[in-house]
Amino acid sequence: MTDPLWQRLGARPRVADTEFAVWAPNARSVTVFGDFDRWAGTDHPMERGPHGVWTATVDGARPGMAYKYRVVGADGLTRDKADPLARAAQRPPETASVIAGPSSFVWNDEKWMAARADRRPEREPMSIYEVHLGSWRSGLSYREAAVQLAEYAADRGFTHVQLMPITEHPYGGSWGYQVGSYFACSSRWGTADDFRFFVDHLHSKGIAVLLDWVPAHFPKDAFALGEFDGTPLYEHADPLRRDQPDWGTYAFNLGRPEVRDFLIASAVYWCSEFHLDGLRVDAVASMLYLDYSRGPGQWRPNARGTHENDEAVDFLRRLNDAVHEACPGAVMIAEESTAWPGVTVSTDRGGLGFDFKWNLGWMNDLLSFLSLPPRRRAELHERVAFGLTHATAERYVLPISHDEVVHGKGTLVTRMPVSADAAAGVRLALAFQWAHPGKKLLFMGQEFGQTREWADDRGLDWNLLDPDGSNASVHRGIALAARDLAHLHAELPALHRMDCDARGFAWLDARDTANTVIGFLRLAGDGAATGGGIVACVFNFSDRDLDGYRLGFPLAGPWREILNTAAREYGGHGVGNLGRIVAVDEPSHGRPYSAAITLPASAAVFFTPGR
Repeated sequence: MTDPLWQRLGARPRVADTEFAVWAPNARSVTVFGDFDRWAGTDHPMERGPHGVWTATVDGARPGMAYKYRVVGADGLTRDKADPLARAAQRPPETASVIAGPSSFVWNDEKWMAARADRRPEREPMSIYEVHLGSWRSGLSYREAAVQLAEYAADRGFTHVQLMPITEHPYGGSWGYQVGSYFACSSRWGTADDFRFFVDHLHSKGIAVLLDWVPAHFPKDAFALGEFDGTPLYEHADPLRRDQPDWGTYAFNLGRPEVRDFLIASAVYWCSEFHLDGLRVDAVASMLYLDYSRGPGQWRPNARGTHENDEAVDFLRRLNDAVHEACPGAVMIAEESTAWPGVTVSTDRGGLGFDFKWNLGWMNDLLSFLSLPPRRRAELHERVAFGLTHATAERYVLPISHDEVVHGKGTLVTRMPVSADAAAGVRLALAFQWAHPGKKLLFMGQEFGQTREWADDRGLDWNLLDPDGSNASVHRGIALAARDLAHLHAELPALHRMDCDARGFAWLDARDTANTVIGFLRLAGDGAATGGGIVACVFNFSDRDLDGYRLGFPLAGPWREILNTAAREYGGHGVGNLGRIVAVDEPSHGRPYSAAITLPASAAVFFTPGR
């Protein structure tokens, strides 16, 4: 079996020297230089070998030393480049690669990894906490963050932590989405073994770790991949496909086999060498369409005259198959913002092969709906209800991500209309998210009602939870409701087992636009009425308490109220159903039984059969 790419290229230290290998097929010459020659740049010319790979062995080069390649390109220009296959890099703003020694980390997650291969993630609870490592709590290393974040996530009921990119990136303000090194974790927070400790420790607390990964584009910094050998090597030669206009970056040439292999090797590297439980693949739509963010005359159609990027489709299928084969149980999640068909259909059935897809339509509809004053929400009621009827068209993740709390958008709290109870609105939004079919993702800070818009250069406003704070009860109430929702989601099979199966959902009422009430059942699919097999979820999006609200139920009572986001412990006004209701033999809403229930204003109420 051929060794993986990261073991064939890059810097490979031995006892007294280091072997260097870099792909630069069109270069006139390549020289490796660095700490070992005092950056002279002339002592260690490399020899061109098969397939355009240049190699050299340098005596005295050892782990921890920085280096670059001096490339005289096909255009005659000299460029000093970081190593595309470097497994360590200098801390920005420095841009050199670093010789990485062999890992000395001892993993302790053998049981976790063995069990992961047999899991069925579509039938398991998935509450994802999205984290920017540098600003969750400022100043933490990988190891410090591991201990604090694992404890926090487990207590809050999160099953997964998803990290915004920690692949090394030159500009912190890109949040990691403009990657400078696809095989090196950012030295801002420690070493590769420190990051291994991070993953291992979260596994020990029952938390899976996902990584945001960026194969769509890369920055134009002089030290990085662009024009690597004096030609468009990693990027497209076609000027109509070379640039990514949204981000001022280069788009990868996904039709070139060596570029595909480079990216696929990166994905497999992170999931295998660091035991990651999956990748969230960024900006998939920008790869799939030749005309993405391009106007007339700025793009070239494919051979069929249409706008699909066939090379990207082929790449994504190969990518997903490769990760699934090399890392059993790892999940691949697409950030795909359009209606491209079959994103989560297997490749052997003609799909792209992802395990899950972000449901951005759900997010946009819900946040637009909730931002309206309650008296106007009827305008978008049908759109929100419509989303529920298509909740299993793909295997979805429901995201309220970092993109929704930046660039003037505010936060969940500040998106609520001024005339409404903002805290009640946030609790209602979170309840709708956790009851809705699909896996869940929530960006850090929204679980306790962060009020300042997120910024990558400061920590979250944890002081909002201080007991003596002026609004502490409000934020502690949101935090408690979010925690209870996540724990209920994990504990009750009805709330997660059939997330991706239409048989796990049934309507109670979708048409009450006059009161803006939505009600539905979540079903575990095993026919059991008790033990969390059925949950009735009812949402009052109006600003009025609704007493004696008649709603159909599939079974006779009693039904027990298991969650009420208007409860006093959450900071609500305490209106509810005193623990239980009794469904009577009076049909309603197409159901054989019904009950008169109390629906608090701007609140969600969950019921399950039993006393």
